[in-house]
Order: sequence, then structure tokens, then C-alpha cells
Amino acid sequence: MQKTDFKPYHINASPEDLAGNQGIGRYIFLPGSDGRAKAIAEHFNELTVKNHPRGHHLYLGTLSSNGHIIEVAATSSGMGCPSMEIILHELFHLGAKRFLRVGTTGSLQPKEVFIGDYVNVAASVRDESTTRDYVPAEMPAIASNAFINSINHAANTMSLLDKVHTGIVHCKSSFYAREFGEGPRHSENMRYLELLQTYGVLASEMETAALLVQSQLYNHQLNQKGKDVTHKVLCGALLAVLAIPFHAFANKAEETEITNHLIALAIESVKTLANSESAATS
Repeated sequence: MQKTDFKPYHINASPEDLAGNQGIGRYIFLPGSDGRAKAIAEHFNELTVKNHPRGHHLYLGTLSSNGHIIEVAATSSGMGCPSMEIILHELFHLGAKRFLRVGTTGSLQPKEVFIGDYVNVAASVRDESTTRDYVPAEMPAIASNAFINSINHAANTMSLLDKVHTGIVHCKSSFYAREFGEGPRHSENMRYLELLQTYGVLASEMETAALLVQSQLYNHQLNQKGKDVTHKVLCGALLAVLAIPFHAFANKAEETEITNHLIALAIESVKTLANSESAATS
């Protein structure tokens, strides 16, 4: 249940900061790093920055689209599901209900998903332990159709649809062991990745499982407590492919260009969703 007197420990925000958009609340961009949150915020109008000593600075602003003003925010989720869990929990209990992860990933399908492509996450393999503290392993982690569709629509508008792959990603706890085979369980971890490739999993990253599972639970909590669920929690994830592990990695110039396109596509995706929601309520 959302708590009106909730006090966050890791971000500097109030319920008033996250309100807007005719009761929907701000659309929140959730990159892993503060640097990318700042880069996203450079596209905002009326920018306000609320700093926090832990580095999860909150960037508040607006976007203009089709004559509408869209209230938005960006903040770092940090690396991994434990950090995502904390930031998402605090944002939700302050009133936020729209979350788009804007991240990076490594391809697990080198013949199909290339460096410079983008993954529109439909669901996540929960190869981490954070979400198991919430739900059993059998519970799927699924993105909201509204975000999936908005990302694909935005990609089509920007003539990027041929570079966007919609599907399942792998969410892990360990970067070096699980993806790069460090440590004594090298053979087991490499075999696991081979199985994921065989299953058609598109890419590997570290935050989507917490985002998707928590968002599903928040809607259930709202329903159980009899709260106004006119605006359900919606979440999505858009990831830029920067590497094909053991094969190729984007250089610094390529990474900058790919990330700039990622941010542009993320912003257009939020505009698309916000416009559709505004039209539905008008």
C-alpha cells in the first residue's frame, strides 16, 4: 500500500515532487547510473535537481509533446536488483506509478542481436535472489503491454524498429561470474548461458527482474487495500546492446552514440505512452 507519510532514505523526494499528469504521477526514467540520469535530464524543460548523498540524485522536469506538457523525472536505480528494489520501493510509496528502465545489456544472440541494437523487454529470467524474497521462483517477471507497445511505436516513428528486438532477457546477480565465467564455477556458469541462448533469451542484464516483479505486486497491493486503481503501475525496460560477451565490445565513441540514441528512443517512448494516456482520459 502507498503510504502518504512515507520517508525515503535513499532519494530526496516528497509525494508532491512525484505528482502530476492528472493523477498518473510523473513518468520516471530509471537508468543504472547517475551520469545517464543526468544525460536524460538534459532533455527536460524546467529542470530541478534534488541531490542526495548516496548519489541517487532526482532530476525533475517536463517534456513537450503534441501541445501537452508531460511531467517527468529521472534517477539512478543503481546496479543490480538489490539497488533497484530500494529505489523503486521508495518511488512507489511516494506516489510514482510509471517506470521505464533505460539501461545497457550484452547480447546472448550474436547472430541476431548486434551491438547498437536495442531490446524492448517483454519479460525477464529471474536468475537473482532479490525477487525471491517477494515471490517464489515460479512467478514470472513480465513488463506492461502499454510500455512494450509504446516503445515499438516510438521506434517505428524514429525509423529504428528494425534495430529493436522485443522479448525475454536474462537478469542476474553476478556480473563477472555468471556472464564472464570468473571463479571456480566457470563451467557451470558458461553452460547456463549456453542454455539461455538455446532458449532464445535475447540478452543479459542486472535490474529488470526487480522492476517487473515489484510493479506487478504494487498493483495487487493497491487492489487488496481498496485503493483507487484508476491508474495502475506500468513498467517497461529499454536496453542498448553494448557488447557480445567474449566476442565484441563497443568502443567509447560507439558507446556514446548508442547511448544517445537509447535516450532519444526512451524519451520518445514516454511521450508516446503519455499522449495515449492523455487521449484516453480526455
